[in-house]
Amino acid sequence: MKAASEIIYLVDDDPRVREGLAELFASLEMMCATFASALDFLGYVRTDTCACLVLDIQLPGLNGLDLQRQLGDDSSPPIIFISGCADIPSTVRAMKAGAVEFLTKPLDPDMLVAAIRAAFAKDLQWRQTALEMVELRRRLALLTPREREVLPLLVGGMLNKQAAAWLGISEVTLQVHRGQVMRKMAAASFADLVRMAGKLGLPASERIL
Repeated sequence: MKAASEIIYLVDDDPRVREGLAELFASLEMMCATFASALDFLGYVRTDTCACLVLDIQLPGLNGLDLQRQLGDDSSPPIIFISGCADIPSTVRAMKAGAVEFLTKPLDPDMLVAAIRAAFAKDLQWRQTALEMVELRRRLALLTPREREVLPLLVGGMLNKQAAAWLGISEVTLQVHRGQVMRKMAAASFADLVRMAGKLGLPASERIL
């Protein structure tokens, strides 16, 4: 991705840190938006751009760990924590909650940039996965009620004859439904259909194993 399609959100209450890192990122042609507090960041309207959050632990008001918890997994770009007085419990808590890295000040520019690159890659992967799920759900919505009954039976391991008997239809009719399911789900193979069903999270109770 080009630098213009990525952005670093930097939250640190020390203006010298913000200015110094902003200069570093500018020298690398990396876009950056800086904030003096967690509340400033929360009030910012973020664009739908590949991003990462460089976040100081010690902040006035809402601290970095509390901000991480408040954002949650769904709305937060990958987080890189920075701190001048890191401790083991804080580090463990941050990493368990999904932080990409925990760096101590004074920051090593190379380590920080490497962490940012890793965070961008993680965010891009998440976005691609999210887009794939939107597309899979769109395809699933194309299925008729009967086809939605057929799908879990097939991917659950039933033979055509067994699935047909389960539904009280002929095997020929079952095969027609199976063909329609494969077509509407745009499955290249049966294995591909099984993979899609797994990603869609069909409940085990609906997948006759």
